[in-house]
Order: sequence, then structure tokens, then C-alpha cells
Amino acid sequence: MSVTFLAGFLVAAAFVVSAFSSEHDDAALFPSFAPPSIREPGIAGYGVEQLGHACTIMTAGRDLGLDERDQTIAVMTAMGESSLRNIDYGDWETSGVTNPDGSRTTSIGLFQQQESWGSREARLDPYTAASTFYRAMTVRVPDRATTEPTLVAHLTQINTDPLHYARYWDRATRVVAALNAAPLQEGDRLDGIPLCPPA
Repeated sequence: MSVTFLAGFLVAAAFVVSAFSSEHDDAALFPSFAPPSIREPGIAGYGVEQLGHACTIMTAGRDLGLDERDQTIAVMTAMGESSLRNIDYGDWETSGVTNPDGSRTTSIGLFQQQESWGSREARLDPYTAASTFYRAMTVRVPDRATTEPTLVAHLTQINTDPLHYARYWDRATRVVAALNAAPLQEGDRLDGIPLCPPA
């Protein structure tokens, strides 16, 4: 190996080491911090859009003269049917579920209502869908004040599992209370979410 080549090699190596050290020194002097995670507003695990739908459901109930328990049952039902999302598909598309007569289900919207509940447009309009649910509930369950909430929902929706909605009752109660301006529970945030207390 010639002296000239060796000298050139050593100079290049020194430059690489210097650049590497400088880069790491900069990193030490100016550490890169990831931005802190920002917790989105929400109640009982439901976000802004879902809580807006809950408020619409509550408003529809108030407009029909129904009390907070009835409103909470409706919110619970929508939680159990669509997770408070206004979706334009239902059980047939996701799970191949059929009606008792073997026909495809046509459920859509917050309450996963089938064609017999109204037009597609009506079932996908949250206020109209909620109003339709309430009207069916008052007719089908006249003694709902003394009936378990999950059974009220079941008798209104006519689904296969009468206990399906029970798991959502506590969350529905929590959401309705928060949207009525009650003190929030730990972990809940309403920043930027409009309340919908009674007028």
C-alpha cells in the first residue's frame, strides 16, 4: 500500500468519524421529542360524531314528550345496533344475516331499521330514524316504565336476543347524563362537543 493511498484513506476515515460524531452531538443537544398524544374528546368511548348522533336521538325524544329514561333506552339501542354510527349497510352485508323467512335483511342507519320502518332516506336521517323508533316503542311497549331497558329495546326492535342491549345501558346512561351537562366521569372529555340539555 502506497503512502499516498494510506494518507488519503486516513483523511477520509477521519472525515466520516467527525461527521458521525457531529450528527450525534447535534442529536444530544437537540433531542427529537415525539409530540404528546392528544386524547380526543369523548364520553364512555364514543367520539364527537357518535355523540352528535346521541344528541339528535335525545332531541327527537324530547320533541315527542318522552322522558330521559326513554331517551336513554333509545341511545342504548342505537349503541347496540350501530355503535351510534349512521351506517348505510347492515347485518346482511356484514354477516349474511337473514330474516326468519330467509330473505336478506335490509337494515341501515343508527337503529339498523329494515325497509318496513320507512324509506332509505328516512332510515338514514338520524332524527327521523329516532322518531320512528320512539313511536314504535310507545306502541309496542306501553308498560316500558316498569320493563327492563334491554327488554324495551328488544320488544321494539324485535331482534333475536332479548338481552343484547343490556351491556350498553351503563354507557348510554353516562352519555345522556354528560350531554345533559351532568358532571363528567373520569376519563371523559366534552371539549368542542356541544351539549344538548333540555331547553
